[in-house]
Amino acid sequence: MSLEYTSSEMMTVTAARALENGTTCFVGIGLPSEAANLARLTHAPDVVLIYESGTLQTKPDVLPLSIGDGELAETALTTVAVPEMFRYWLQGGKIDVGFLGTAQIDRYCNLNTTLIGDYRAPKVRLPGGGGAPEIATNAGEVFITLKHSKRAFVDKVDFVTTLGFGRDGKGRDNVPNIGKGPSRVITDLCVMKPDPDTKELVVVSLHPGVTREDVKDATGWDIRFAEQLENTSEPSEKELTILRELKARTERAHAGE
Repeated sequence: MSLEYTSSEMMTVTAARALENGTTCFVGIGLPSEAANLARLTHAPDVVLIYESGTLQTKPDVLPLSIGDGELAETALTTVAVPEMFRYWLQGGKIDVGFLGTAQIDRYCNLNTTLIGDYRAPKVRLPGGGGAPEIATNAGEVFITLKHSKRAFVDKVDFVTTLGFGRDGKGRDNVPNIGKGPSRVITDLCVMKPDPDTKELVVVSLHPGVTREDVKDATGWDIRFAEQLENTSEPSEKELTILRELKARTERAHAGE
């Protein structure tokens, strides 16, 4: 009997699996936090989760509302000042993976969390970069997770908040002391990786029940597919149970129960 699960659960489980045990991970709020904590509660108990507010090796029982959520400090091994977090830990090359979300992404993995529309007269103002530009520059590699739609996957982002590979795919060429940048993008439809030569995103794995047409219809450019296109493994019963329990605990906590 096959398990029933949502496309969002599929995305979170797939993103969680990307984190290896023992990895030091700089975690963004939202989907990245959900995936990173699922990894910690399943196959990667020794993953070290670090949040921008300065919490090291935090083990939250519920998902934080923001980097300032007390849950992060209360469950951390220790906390350090934000300048130390960035100067020593991040810029010192001690972060293996940065796990980020975004509002917009383009074919070269540039991220926009600043605004939608024209810079001088934006339709929507977004929260801004926070630590994402520094994470994408200094972490060993970057995982990105977000829901797949033409609104999010655009031909050209309205503003480059966080560098992927630049407007032409060459933004990291000949730049010293920089991480290798985005290495995979995980959505509710598929997994993508940058082409080794052009840095353009290529679909490498389709989630169960998802077709090429589904991905094409949800992408704002002519998306490419790998020659050896794989099928993403379904979530296990254990992964789904732990994820659902985590989200239920979080909902109760945030409702004040």
